[in-house]
Amino acid sequence: MFIQTEPTPNPATLKFLPGRAVLTSGTLDMRDKQSAAQSPLAERLFEITGVSGVFFGSDFIAVTKSAGEWQQLKPAILGAIMEHCMSGAPIVSGVEATASADGDEFFEAKDSETVAAIKELIEARVRPAVANDGGDITFRGFKDGIVYLDMKGACSGCPSSTATLRHGIENLLRHYLPDVVEVRPMA
Repeated sequence: MFIQTEPTPNPATLKFLPGRAVLTSGTLDMRDKQSAAQSPLAERLFEITGVSGVFFGSDFIAVTKSAGEWQQLKPAILGAIMEHCMSGAPIVSGVEATASADGDEFFEAKDSETVAAIKELIEARVRPAVANDGGDITFRGFKDGIVYLDMKGACSGCPSSTATLRHGIENLLRHYLPDVVEVRPMA
C-alpha cells in the first residue's frame, strides 16, 4: 500500500491520500480525543504525540499537529494509517458524518432563494477547491447580508483562511448575489 502526502496552505496540517475511499459521504472533523471515539483510525492517530486534529474527506485524511516537526510525525502517522487500512477495520464506527452535522442552519424564510443559491455556489465552486487543500467549508447561516460558514480540517486555523473567505468566497458570492455583503466564519 502506498500513501501519498500533500502539503496544505495550513503549515500545521498535512494531507494523506491512501489511494482508496475514506468516507463514502460527507466529512468528519475531530478536534480532540473525545470526538475521535467515533473512529478507530482517528483514535489511533490521536495516540501520536503532537497530533491535535484529524479530518476525513472522501479520499483523504488531513492531520493537524500542535507540536513537533513533520519529519518526525509523518512516519508514525503513515504507519498508523497503513496498519489501520491493512487491518480491514472500518474508518468510522456506526453512521458516517455528514457535511452539516455540526449544527442547525439559520436564515429567514424570505431569504430562502438567496440561501439556495449560496449553497449551490459553495457546493459547485468552493468545496471542491477547499477539499484539494485538505479541508471543507459548509454553509451555516445567512442574516442581514452576512453569510456564515463553518471551516473544517486544514481550513480551521489556517493563516490564509481569512484571505480565502474575504477575497475568494466573499467576492464570488457578491458577484452572483447582490444580497451578500460579507462572509464570516462561525465563531
